[in-house]
Amino acid sequence: MTWTAPTVQRVRPPHLADERSRLDSWLDFERATLLEKCSGLTEEQLALRPIASSELSLLGLVRHMAGNERIWFRIRFDGADVDDLYQSPDHPGGAEFALADPATAAADFATYVEEVAQARQVVMGRSLEQTFGDEKVTVDLRWLYAHMIGEYARHNGHADLIRELIDGVTGL
Repeated sequence: MTWTAPTVQRVRPPHLADERSRLDSWLDFERATLLEKCSGLTEEQLALRPIASSELSLLGLVRHMAGNERIWFRIRFDGADVDDLYQSPDHPGGAEFALADPATAAADFATYVEEVAQARQVVMGRSLEQTFGDEKVTVDLRWLYAHMIGEYARHNGHADLIRELIDGVTGL
């Protein structure tokens, strides 16, 4: 039996909200948009790389964003002692795209959902002014939200194009 990416519900961010609610809702909207771009596709379709000169696939994007959720929220912001996802000695920059395998699509989606849940837990009750960083750069949680919303928006644009090339679907 072939696994198919589930349908998700996107909730539009409110037009009027306090800053924290606005940031949370926009980040969740972008997260749901990525999953919506994948909904209804089989594991084989998710792993397709429809642009010959690129390793990009929808599955690779899900894996990449799971890695970003972990790195930025859990490792950098919270200081958790957990490994990066999708590391490989053959791919020192990360193997999230190169090693995206249809056989692991369901597990990769579950990992993504878990990393988002962990990220939400990490920021719960934390001030937007809370800082983190190293001796070179210090940022606050507000910056991290803006960074992640931008990261998702950029990759959701990629996802739009990839989805259209796979099955012609646009405007999800």
